[in-house]
Amino acid sequence: MSDKVHVLHHPVIKARLSKLRQTSTSPKEFREGIHDISLMLGIEASRDLEEEEFTGQTPIGTFTGTVIKPKIGLAPILRAGMGMTDALLNLFPSAQVYHLGIYREKVTLQPVEYYSKLPSAMPVETVFLLDPLIATGGTAVAALNMLLDWGLPITRIKLLCVLASKTGLDRVKADFPDLEVWVSAVDPELTSSGLISPGLGDTGDRLYNTLRS
Repeated sequence: MSDKVHVLHHPVIKARLSKLRQTSTSPKEFREGIHDISLMLGIEASRDLEEEEFTGQTPIGTFTGTVIKPKIGLAPILRAGMGMTDALLNLFPSAQVYHLGIYREKVTLQPVEYYSKLPSAMPVETVFLLDPLIATGGTAVAALNMLLDWGLPITRIKLLCVLASKTGLDRVKADFPDLEVWVSAVDPELTSSGLISPGLGDTGDRLYNTLRS
């Protein structure tokens, strides 16, 4: 695995992910699990953000504090990426959120772009791209190309995902070797229909309780 791909090995994350995998997990529990793992991914992925010092005042005396220097943007891929957004907004309350609409065509499995909230100017310095699942890697690659076309260097993008397939992760890294990726686990296989195995199922449907019986 590339030194820019960070797989979190943590007992709390493993327990949350195990709960997410179970078909008996309710939509509420699923949302909470995605939120918790996203929060931990965000904490780990923000370790190297540049800080700026300031002098403040407490009721007793002065102190030297820090604030995060770069302006942060969040780019959730609709619709499942929305399940990760609130967790990252807890860490970066002033972050700007740029929704990216991409869906995977069912027959060809190719990504189709249908929406972008990227402004004409670039008011941020670091963007966290939020995609709960990297299956074939096509959707993530399409979103990354949207950010690159916007003018954001790949070194200023951090891709956060709850679960990836080895195939999808290899594809993303082949196209973007300088991309920093944070993921909680990597599954070894894809099904013939391009789903991660054993995976989590359809994350968007499980988040928003739209599974078909």
